[in-house]
Order: sequence, then C-alpha cells, then structure tokens
Amino acid sequence: MKTKPVTETSSGAPLAEKSLPTENDQISQNINAVLDFYTREDEKISYWQRVLERLSCTIGQPAFLGLILLFVVLWMLGDISMRLLGLSEFDPPPFLWLQGIVGLAALLTTTVVLIKQNRLAKLDEQRAHLDLKVTLLTEQKAAKLIDLLEELRRDLPNVKNRLDPEAAALQQSMNPDLVLAALDERAVPDEASKVVPEPDDQSGSR
Repeated sequence: MKTKPVTETSSGAPLAEKSLPTENDQISQNINAVLDFYTREDEKISYWQRVLERLSCTIGQPAFLGLILLFVVLWMLGDISMRLLGLSEFDPPPFLWLQGIVGLAALLTTTVVLIKQNRLAKLDEQRAHLDLKVTLLTEQKAAKLIDLLEELRRDLPNVKNRLDPEAAALQQSMNPDLVLAALDERAVPDEASKVVPEPDDQSGSR
C-alpha cells in the first residue's frame, strides 16, 4: 500500500505535499487562455456584424450555389413559358432584369464576405503580434540558458575550460531591429534583380 509523501512545515509538523503543476495543468491553462482570448474578441462583435457573418456562413454553403442556379433556371423557364403561352414576357431576352438582380446579389455577397474577412484579418494580425512576442521571449530565455550553462561549465573543476565561439555568439539575445534592417537590405537587391532592362535599340536604328 502506497502512502502519500509528506513534508514538514516551518514548525516541523508533517504536512501533505502539495501537488505540483503537471503537464496536463499547463495544457489546460494554455487552452483556457486561448479560449478567453477568443471569447473577448467575440464579445466585441456588434449585432449587425454578427448578423452579416452568419449570412456569410450561409452564403458559403454549397446549397446556396444550388439555390442561385435554381433561381436563374426558374426565371428563364418562366419567361420562356409566358412567351409560348402568348403572354407578355416580364423579362424578355437577354434578361436584363435577371442580370441586374444577379449583379446586385454578387455585389452584396462580396461586401458581406469582405466585412468578415476584415475582422478575421485583424484577429490574425493580433495573433501574429502575440507569436512574435512569444518567439522573442523564447529566444531571450534560450540565450540566458546558454549563458548559465557556459558559466556552470567554467565553474566546474572537472570540466575542461575551452573557448566556444558558437556558444558565445548564441549567448547574445537577438536584436529585432537589426534583423528587420537585414531583411530590408536583402529585399532591395531582390527587387532590383527583377527589373528587366530595356532592350538596346541602337543596333536597330543603324
């Protein structure tokens, strides 16, 4: 029979050991943080924004395409049937009224989709900023760990002290401004190489 490990308090009395945070606890905390982030963003959505996004979800279904095709076919068949029955057509070919309705529907659909995409783009931008901050923090922690390991290696008497240029370079934290400047300098020659030189027509003018 296993017994629960105990520890002693400052007064020497035994105390049941408190459970340390496990991997599952950390995963749950991360998931809750992400869910809280999406909940806060969802609460910022206005009523009409929510209505338009629900409409965009309906428009994005395959059944909506079938409804459009069915509407167009029924419109054309109804117009042709009235002409065969000798009645006046409500939209004779080339179906100008139908073209106007379809064009207006396409404009409204595009606008609704763009409204949702703009909000999602802002959300993606926030996530990108968060990822950048986490990456920079992780890089700083890694540099600090390398620094501590190098210091420990120098202090250990049974480990031979030697110069490691790569470890010395990795001890320095990355400067984001220098990285961005290097990327800009590399992007300028790449754009210049894409410029196609104009053909020399001097030989043709002779």
